[in-house]
Amino acid sequence: MSEERAERGRPLRFAIIGAGMAGILSAIRLREAGFDDFTIYEKADQPGGTWRENTYPGIACDVPSHLYSYSFEPNPDWSHRFSPGDEIQAYFGGVARRHGVTDRIRFGDEVERCEFSEGLWRLVTKGGHRDEVDVVIAATGVLHHPNLPDIEGLDAFEGSLFHSARWDHGVTLDGRRIGVVGTGSTAVQITSALVDRVAKLSLFQRTPQWVMPQDNPAYSDAERAEFRSDPQVLGHLRDDLSRLFAENFSNAVVDADSPQMKMIEDTCRQNLESQVRDPELREKLRPDYRAACKRLIVSPDFYEAIQNPNAELVTEGIERVEPGGIRTRDGRLHELDVLVLATGFRADRFMRPMEVIGRGGRSLETAWAERPVAYLSISIPHFPNLFMLNGPNGPVGNFSLIEVAELQIDYVLKLVEELRSGGCREISPREDVTEQFDADRVEAAKHTVWTTGCRSWYLDDRGIPATWPWTFDRFREEMAAPKLEAYERVDLPEPGGP
Repeated sequence: MSEERAERGRPLRFAIIGAGMAGILSAIRLREAGFDDFTIYEKADQPGGTWRENTYPGIACDVPSHLYSYSFEPNPDWSHRFSPGDEIQAYFGGVARRHGVTDRIRFGDEVERCEFSEGLWRLVTKGGHRDEVDVVIAATGVLHHPNLPDIEGLDAFEGSLFHSARWDHGVTLDGRRIGVVGTGSTAVQITSALVDRVAKLSLFQRTPQWVMPQDNPAYSDAERAEFRSDPQVLGHLRDDLSRLFAENFSNAVVDADSPQMKMIEDTCRQNLESQVRDPELREKLRPDYRAACKRLIVSPDFYEAIQNPNAELVTEGIERVEPGGIRTRDGRLHELDVLVLATGFRADRFMRPMEVIGRGGRSLETAWAERPVAYLSISIPHFPNLFMLNGPNGPVGNFSLIEVAELQIDYVLKLVEELRSGGCREISPREDVTEQFDADRVEAAKHTVWTTGCRSWYLDDRGIPATWPWTFDRFREEMAAPKLEAYERVDLPEPGGP
């Protein structure tokens, strides 16, 4: 390859799929790296990802706000330590506007098919738009395909029924009888937000959850003024939060026998013992598995809410849904006006249902026939120049996903530089390296708290946690620079060559 060609660099065109947290980040980082030929494809009518789709009462983030922010866009005006969803959605929208990202988004244009052919990705949207790009960045998120429970009679219910991620804000809630199916973070937040507004709230629990107490103070005017006037204060706060979050939680859950894990368990147990007065209710709320085996719930007031006189914890199994409510297996009909399915998401879908065809006609469905696998959660063998943020087996359960995505996009851009510099035309991880990485990941996962005796959305079909099973320090080390020997590279032809 000539020096002139290397110096000039190869122009590249990008498609970013998704305009949530990771898609907005990708666009900003591409521009900073000197790439301005990109389009963002978004199936909805506004950016924001999961914070656009989830608007249920009480929604908030369980990661501290100053950590759940872009490192380059600190927000001195968060209202609380853990801020509500509408503030987070407004934050992402504001960042997108300030960085000129919004103008590059094709809203309401869902990508239906991506096929790699002759060195290019060829995209087709549901609206019939076609595009050809060199690189695809899939920022499609993890929790966005609602999981609907297999309960007999759902269609028979005569009241208002919806999934928590499809909240119907036209439905009146005040003074009505509300049923919530599920006991994860969403159900807990909804319960706390609604119990004082409704005539009765019935929470249908299949499995109890450990709850970590959460102190969520509001930031004072003086604190926010200091954040605005002295960015270093805000920077130090973020660094401290990142360190504490890693040391006291992120690294604890990947070592089931760690002292930090014992401290988490003791705190959750003491929270239950001290906050729930009725011994019968306390035992109904007591899990028979270790804390953090499922995604740990943090709440300042759930135990108080579920002890409200108009709240009922229903632990009998659901037999079926009837026109007037839910019939449990003890024969009782729980009469309801509104039924909310807080039953989570299909966490194994990622880019799907989009049809993705890689080199040689290999489909993503074939590649992921058993389960989703990706090298370092970013790329897939035989799918060159396709990179995912927060893809399969990544740190979805124990880190701030913004920190994760920022590390990942910097890693991806180093791979992209191989394409721009002319070092190669196509780059994808080697199959043997990916298989070894996944084997190592599976072995490491056996030592995490997620394998200590519960069922959760972290677990794949084998009962193996589909998450990053090592420390945050190791993740940073892996993301520092690609090991190019782990990648299969197809070279560019020399000028004048075939």
